[in-house]
Amino acid sequence: MPVHSPIASHFRSRLTTQVRRVLPAYIALIFLVLFFANAHFFATPIRAAHRYRRELKYQKPLQSPRDAVIPRKIWQTWKVSPMNFEQRDTDTAKTWPAKNPSYRYEVLTDDNALSYVEWHYGEHGFNRPDIVDLYKQINITIIKADLLRYLIMYAEGGVYADIDVECLRPVARFIPERYTEQDVDMIIGIEIDEPAFANHPVLGSKCKSFCQWTFAAKPRLPVMMRLIENIQEWLDELSHEKGVPISKLQLDFNEVISGTGPSAFTEAVLQQMTAQNHGKKVTWDLFHNLAESRLVSGILVLNVEAFAAGQGHSDSGNHDSRGALAKHHYHASGWPTLHPRHNHPMYGEVEKCNWKPDCVAEWDKNVAEWDLLSKEEQDKRLAEKPQAGIQLH
Repeated sequence: MPVHSPIASHFRSRLTTQVRRVLPAYIALIFLVLFFANAHFFATPIRAAHRYRRELKYQKPLQSPRDAVIPRKIWQTWKVSPMNFEQRDTDTAKTWPAKNPSYRYEVLTDDNALSYVEWHYGEHGFNRPDIVDLYKQINITIIKADLLRYLIMYAEGGVYADIDVECLRPVARFIPERYTEQDVDMIIGIEIDEPAFANHPVLGSKCKSFCQWTFAAKPRLPVMMRLIENIQEWLDELSHEKGVPISKLQLDFNEVISGTGPSAFTEAVLQQMTAQNHGKKVTWDLFHNLAESRLVSGILVLNVEAFAAGQGHSDSGNHDSRGALAKHHYHASGWPTLHPRHNHPMYGEVEKCNWKPDCVAEWDKNVAEWDLLSKEEQDKRLAEKPQAGIQLH
């Protein structure tokens, strides 16, 4: 029969007591390590619940007076004030107050935009310090500019136009006669209508989009806050994925387009149309080959000719037509040089095909054949490539 030493028993008893004391701390420490190592995983149900609450909020249509209309205001944003515009910017900008003399005209600049955001979204306004903080964190110029236009339009509404967009017709012409002004909460136009490229690896994400270089809206529309909070969520998730703070993010062309540009704008609009259509999904099919205009849940969609004529694709027509309302000159659109498109080393950017099917098909064929070549053969062809330009054949 084994003999139990009193000393050994006392030691085991003390050890057991100490383990019981520290065990909760160890368990808590292990849980914290697992939580922070898998924070994104643990946060998924929280994010899902947050999105659900957001969706319920967005489903409430704008509650405005029966006689409410889109405010008689025209907004533009730029680096400097109108007194310091270059001549080309002056020429396009002055067309807006000239053709709309009864409208208030205002330009927000790099110097006063933050004050505007702090006033309207700080404690004096919507009390959204998270949105103010987000705006302060962003250092990418085009992302900041995209977000600013949405913040303005949610806060005050009116008409927004990029600084390089010329007004061809008075804003009063934006709403066709068959609609009553009070029923129109928002006016947008189609930019790209090329759904045949939906499955293309490069063009697919950009082939169906509404234009956001010119649009109009009543203030405090759910669709605008949806868009703002979509951007907020996207930047937070991208920051986590890339392992850098929002202020240090670097983005390519497609990330800009899908995050804050036309694709993001389009997604928010279709989501809002669906929410206000009792959950019945609204898709691009409703606007493909749109001949005139269509009003859906208070959002008036104009055809591609209205704001995006002269593109050479999407059956966009030309600026001399009666239906062309604005003209985008693109001289202020230098941001893609800082956020490059997908650029094949031999065959360049497929976007240069400007949505021409034969050209895109040839680019695809050349790229597919390129992928079958050995590394040595690829290097040889690149060395022989003419420096002046690249042909697709």
